[in-house]
Amino acid sequence: MGAALTGRDEELETIATVLDVGALLLTGPAGSGRSALLEEAAERATVSGIRVLRGAGSAFEADLPYAGLNQLLWPLHADVDGLGEAHREALRSAMGLDAGPAPDRLVVATATLTLLTRAAPVLLLVDDLHRIDAASATVVGFLARRLDGSGAALLAATDAGDDLAGIRTLAVGPLDESAATALLTASFPNLAGTVRRQLLAAAQGSPLALHELPAALTAAQRTGTHDLPDPLPLGPRLTALYGARLAPLPAPTRRLLLLVALDGPDGSAALATAGDLADLLPAERADLVAVDACRVRFREPLARSAVVALAPPGERRAAHRVLAESTDRPERRAWHLARATLGPDERVAGLLMRAAHSHRRRGDAAGAFAAMVRAADLSPRGADRSRRLAEAASVRTDVDLRGVSRLLGDARHADPGRHGSVPAAVASAHLVLNGDGDVDTAHRVLVAALDDRDPAHVDALHALLTVCAFGGRDELWVPFHAAVARLRPGPPTLLALGASLVADPARATPSDLALLDDLIGRLHDEVDPARIVAVGRAALFVDRMPACREAHRRVVRDGRRGGVVVAVARALVNLCLDAVRTGRWAEATRLAAEGQALCEAHGYQTLRWPLRFGAALVAAGQGDEATTQDLTAQMLRWSAARGACSVAQAAHHTLAVSALGRGDAEEAYRHAVEVSPPGRLAANAPLALWSAIDLVEAAVRTGREVEAAAHAAALGQVAALSPRLALVARAAAATVEPSNERFGAALAVPGGERWPFDLARVRLAYGEWLRRHHSTSAAREQLAAAQYAFEQLGAVPWTARAEAELRAAGATPAAGPAVLTPQEREIALLAATGLTNKEIGQRLHLSHRTVGAHLYRVFPKLGIGSRAALRDALSIPK
Repeated sequence: MGAALTGRDEELETIATVLDVGALLLTGPAGSGRSALLEEAAERATVSGIRVLRGAGSAFEADLPYAGLNQLLWPLHADVDGLGEAHREALRSAMGLDAGPAPDRLVVATATLTLLTRAAPVLLLVDDLHRIDAASATVVGFLARRLDGSGAALLAATDAGDDLAGIRTLAVGPLDESAATALLTASFPNLAGTVRRQLLAAAQGSPLALHELPAALTAAQRTGTHDLPDPLPLGPRLTALYGARLAPLPAPTRRLLLLVALDGPDGSAALATAGDLADLLPAERADLVAVDACRVRFREPLARSAVVALAPPGERRAAHRVLAESTDRPERRAWHLARATLGPDERVAGLLMRAAHSHRRRGDAAGAFAAMVRAADLSPRGADRSRRLAEAASVRTDVDLRGVSRLLGDARHADPGRHGSVPAAVASAHLVLNGDGDVDTAHRVLVAALDDRDPAHVDALHALLTVCAFGGRDELWVPFHAAVARLRPGPPTLLALGASLVADPARATPSDLALLDDLIGRLHDEVDPARIVAVGRAALFVDRMPACREAHRRVVRDGRRGGVVVAVARALVNLCLDAVRTGRWAEATRLAAEGQALCEAHGYQTLRWPLRFGAALVAAGQGDEATTQDLTAQMLRWSAARGACSVAQAAHHTLAVSALGRGDAEEAYRHAVEVSPPGRLAANAPLALWSAIDLVEAAVRTGREVEAAAHAAALGQVAALSPRLALVARAAAATVEPSNERFGAALAVPGGERWPFDLARVRLAYGEWLRRHHSTSAAREQLAAAQYAFEQLGAVPWTARAEAELRAAGATPAAGPAVLTPQEREIALLAATGLTNKEIGQRLHLSHRTVGAHLYRVFPKLGIGSRAALRDALSIPK
């Protein structure tokens, strides 16, 4: 079955029975895939040794009696002479083989039935039956009622609504969403996700539209580099189909339809300009639109595209001018004027720039970018064109980095004497940071461009904040903080939060936290995705992200439908790292994979690293050494080449967690001090809040009591920032000076279960201390709780540590197949049969490295040390 027949299994099953039932009529609108079904039926009949006779209705032959029958029976014309005299003469006359008077239709029909019965087995295929001439249609209807049992069969296709009375009918409807997606993906595998969703919505399951719409786009539009035009361009067959429906409409109807199509979703402005709504009645009768008192709706999205595509350019411009005068919405007026204007026009360009800034304030970066580019096109002066293209390039960095370099080049070309601008610096810094450049270069570009007289100055400071955060070095922050301090009457709220909670959360003030909590409380009403993710970034290291989740998920959902890409990527970063901290590790891994794919597709290379950090932390916690080492090695190489110390710190934190899980405290200490020196939480290093407990534990286990005590004291100074930090600060104090009271205080922190990995580590440390002090009953209680929590997380090495302590405390740890995840059990069962990792991976569509990592976790769960013991551990009969 070809790709065009994706999702048509039920229809093909019905068609397969046609030789038994004699006749079947396929009904459905043009473009529904009727002809493809006929073609598939022909191929299957030929393979089965059945002769296929084809015919199709045509408007050019509709007035020629028996033209369709001639086409259908021509391959059998030599057999006509074998019929009886009456039948022979009637059929030869009908087929135009002999001249003579018009034959009797019943005799022609009977002769045809006789001829087909003698030629059996034979399948008649008639496409576009509604266009066939009347005489042939009469014969086809006669045959349809008499072929049953004759060895001949009829399969015909026609427009929905036409039928042959008494003949079985099969309606060919639109493809469902799953089949439509499969068809589009198979035919155009390189479509960007947002483009695919837009095309699916427009095609509404029409196979023809699913083939023609993407084919009519440019390569840049298909990959999402350029925005899709509105309305969508149509392919030749779609244009012809809709053209045939629009052509019979009166000129006033077509003019009003054009106004409605250009007006937007409801056509309200078009209705306000309409002289007579009765002009829309022909379009309603043609089932093109639905009209009520204040709204016009196209019944099919492609009908709107066709109305615009088929209108001459002059008529389209005139319609835009009418709509510009009739709307009281400045943005709509600006766009209509822009589309009605041919040459440069500074007035219209200025209106479009105001519309662009309005789009941007609402978080619509794509709309702002489109308006800026069009404003640049309409700019008479090179300096204005250059400035607007530079600003468009800056905004484009929030949508897709591809094409930004070209825009900056066009800006320089438009005004060669211009020496850069703040928006150009912002765009250039993004290109540097996400390309082959380094943090210091991006930093120099932005610092040199700072100009508090420029409206884009705050944008530059937000970009500089990101550069400094990736750089993670004190000297980078100095010009940033100085520039923020110079702002009058003060920095905007989100910039102020970034200057404290993103730069150095360990030194956040109560007023910082109060401001953050206030902004979080308003997120349910926030529509700007950039503001949502900025609040989430500020919330992450002071443990407020759980309250931001729903707003972030909304950003991701909107992004999957075509929202701002960079906001979606940042939302995925925040959600991923939040999921790591709160023990939702499977979700964190999924979010990391989705975010990395998005960043790769749109050029945001820098944002891949916090996502890889999230994936690496999960791998480290679960004991997947291969993945941990691979990801952290990548992070260290990238950070060294680009001066991104925060990425290196993330790698060292990950390696410290991994080493502690293995029980290698010396290596854990070596990595932990790379994040923050003992005795203080390093400034401008947010990860110091996450890694502090690692340093304290590693210092205690390696005999560095002074360092451990100093770092526990530093951690105690930030305990008020969040309940999680209160938990780990108290745990650090108990690790340095163990006592029932100190460990009890850590476990008593309200809501500790929201951070299951941190809480389980406290219980493990407490249980170890209790066992060493011969409180074995209390130790077993804490250790069993830790073991269970680690098992739920899939934290294999930590589970093994808890189990070892439980055995030392005289308890038997629970183990066996029941603790395996479904995928671990499937892999273990396959391994028990003797399959290699590579063979298992091929069967389950996994890499051999992933299979090995799963088995690495399975063996300690089952209490075995080799593959040979799997069969017995899993209770598989020999």
